[in-house]
Amino acid sequence: MEDLSLHILDIVENSIEAEASMIRIRVIEDMKRDLLTIEIEDNGWGMDEKGIKRAVDPFYTTRTTRKVGLGLSLLAQATRESNGNIEIKSKVGQGTIIKATFQYSHIDRKPLGDIKETLSTLIAGNPGVDFVYEHQRDNVKFKLNTREMRKNYER
Repeated sequence: MEDLSLHILDIVENSIEAEASMIRIRVIEDMKRDLLTIEIEDNGWGMDEKGIKRAVDPFYTTRTTRKVGLGLSLLAQATRESNGNIEIKSKVGQGTIIKATFQYSHIDRKPLGDIKETLSTLIAGNPGVDFVYEHQRDNVKFKLNTREMRKNYER
């Protein structure tokens, strides 16, 4: 994948496949700490400890449509290539949190990419899912909440 927005798209599609009704995407650009953090949290099926350990294995997937699961393994590789890390927290029946960190200034860090196109695709293609997108760059914060948007639209 050429940019991080495509990784976000892929991971969120996993959340949707896991029947998540609420997905929170956070992007934090912390220039002082030279850190980029992407966090995706859902309320889908979740994983047990065995599933968490196998989640970054490219030859493991729970999907029946293919025999490989490259999404998390490619994201994990992208974090390692830019002096970062990936963390996965999950509980069966409660959901999953994927947290990917990158050294912001690292020459091998992929660009964030077209996040607005990624969000547009996810929101338009999944009207039954609530999305919260939060983006922070140093002290500037932006938040988009489709549940709030829907409430305002329905009034």
